[in-house]
Parts: sequence; structure tokens; C-alpha cells
Amino acid sequence: MDTLGTFMFPLLIIGIFYMLVFRPQQKKMKEHQNMVSNLAKGDEVVTAGGMIGKVIKVKADSNEIEVELAKDVRVRVVQATISDVRSKTTPAK
Repeated sequence: MDTLGTFMFPLLIIGIFYMLVFRPQQKKMKEHQNMVSNLAKGDEVVTAGGMIGKVIKVKADSNEIEVELAKDVRVRVVQATISDVRSKTTPAK
């Protein structure tokens, strides 16, 4: 009976650790990937560096987007560095 308790305690700790740490992290990563893959022209985004801009061009063949930070100031940004989408554009009918 003592050996059963010896094996159950570490398994219980591993199970709790998985539920509290790994599952929420995986869910957060999946939500971020979904958000980044659904970026569209006109979306207002925040980069990981804290810059706020408007998506001008989404390149389908690469993982880059073009963001306008101010009038006539455009930068290329890797999609994975987008941390938030502040406002989505509504699709035209």
C-alpha cells in the first residue's frame, strides 16, 4: 500500500501542474495564432514593441504584414509580433 502512495503523489503533482500551467498556455497560444492568421487590411494593431498602427497590406506568401504607424510611415512587421488587435474592420458586402 505504501508503494501505491509513493507513485500517486508525483502523478497528482504532475497532473495539477499540467492543468494550471500547460493547458492555459496552449490555449493562449492557439488564440494568438488564430488572431494573427485573421489579420486583414484596415485592422488597427499593437506590435510587441508597443507601436500602434493600421494594417496596410497582408502578404499571403510570407509571414509579414505592412503597418502604417503615421501618415506616410510604413514598416514591415512579422505577423507573430502582433500582440493585440485593437479594432477589426468589418468585411465589405
